[in-house]
Amino acid sequence: MSEPSSPRPLSWYARTAARTLRSVPAPSAVRAFHASLPGYAPTPLTELPDLAAELGVGRVFVKDESSRLGLPAFKTLGASWAIHRVLEETSARPVTLVTATDGNHGRAVARTARLLGQRAHVFVPQGVHPAAAAAIAAEDAQVTQVDGPYDEAVCQAADLAASAPDSVLVQDTAWEGYERIPGWIVEGYSTLFAEIDAQLAAADAESPGLLAVPVGVGSLAQAAVAHYRSRPGARSPALLAVEPDAAACVLQSLVHGSPLSVDTGVTAMAGLNCGTPSSIAWPLLRDGLDAAIAVTDADSARAAQDLAALGVGSGPCGAASLAGVRAAHTGDGADGRRRALALAPDAALVLLSTEGTDANPHLADAASHRADADPRIRKGL
Repeated sequence: MSEPSSPRPLSWYARTAARTLRSVPAPSAVRAFHASLPGYAPTPLTELPDLAAELGVGRVFVKDESSRLGLPAFKTLGASWAIHRVLEETSARPVTLVTATDGNHGRAVARTARLLGQRAHVFVPQGVHPAAAAAIAAEDAQVTQVDGPYDEAVCQAADLAASAPDSVLVQDTAWEGYERIPGWIVEGYSTLFAEIDAQLAAADAESPGLLAVPVGVGSLAQAAVAHYRSRPGARSPALLAVEPDAAACVLQSLVHGSPLSVDTGVTAMAGLNCGTPSSIAWPLLRDGLDAAIAVTDADSARAAQDLAALGVGSGPCGAASLAGVRAAHTGDGADGRRRALALAPDAALVLLSTEGTDANPHLADAASHRADADPRIRKGL
């Protein structure tokens, strides 16, 4: 991983040639695998006409990932497919599946491990709500609390997996020498976009003019680029990455022109609080994103409240999509940002709400959920 850098923070980036990129789609076996899982059903794609009127576009849809295979976030799509592939190639049983998490990925790994009779060891960085850590421990996972940011938790998880017998790192970010399993996780996310295609068609809606994606290390955005830039002849949407202003590693990397590690701060968008882009995501994000924007916690909180009033329960990370589109459409420079996204007045927008309210409790509630009082959670190595 690259050394931390402190570039001058910017809140917007755009490029003009993103829709000319051609990428390789995920294998069709991924969706067939998910469809075979007990309890699988496509998550809702909810149309919100009030938001379309506010934003001045034709239609707005929210992909609601508040309940995905029994968990309150989309992450189980990637974890389940990657663990399926790992176990296909690993003869040892049981296996200890090791990962680091800002919350949702770790719980998805722990749940999948429990259902398959495997073990899980999850490293949790600073800033993750204690209730989220407790939910991981409730899946019978060993949870280690790291006194440091997400990148440090990833390093500790990787070190343990490399040294402990019958252990495999199942991490949703990649770096040089560790790219295969993160690639499987990204493939797993493709089911979400295949569902959106079918749901838009059922709603007599055209392909989206804009899709907004919350971004941490960039793996979900990588899956979005791979999906929408791999359809010859189909209209390719503008793709907008949305990050917290306290952890905008992809935006700052795009501005710089190469991957950067940035110092992260405190944010209610805990699942996006990542300091280094995934190495396998970076080329697709660099070449395939139309724009990236950073939003504040206040922006996300307002978006979550407004979505709730419209019947969609969204956590801070999920609501970042709406916050990002609003930020792109309003304020100084809004006309230029809209031109960069090339939005027609009749365009359809899709907002990815990647988690429900149960996935990421607000840090303001942390005092009543002390992680050090939970005997299932131990301090870092």
